[in-house]
Amino acid sequence: MPSADSHKPPEWDETRINARLPNLDVDVLHRRAWDGDAEQVQVTLTTVPPIETSARLFEMANPALFWMRMAQAAWTPWLALLAPPRSRRD
Repeated sequence: MPSADSHKPPEWDETRINARLPNLDVDVLHRRAWDGDAEQVQVTLTTVPPIETSARLFEMANPALFWMRMAQAAWTPWLALLAPPRSRRD
């Protein structure tokens, strides 16, 4: 006769997401304990060819880096006005 413990629910609520891109597989696992005390996120990247080659592609397509550089270019002239004047040596 099966015990009562054999039908208890799992300890974790899991959500899995899988993405298949050219030369890259992305697997994301999000786990949350039912009692709310713990949470885990696991991201697995699998590449063929090696990750160094794929990393260069991500670098080129990084929208956050693009916007950061655009903001830096836009603010640099204005921030230069706030800098103290340079002293001239005779």
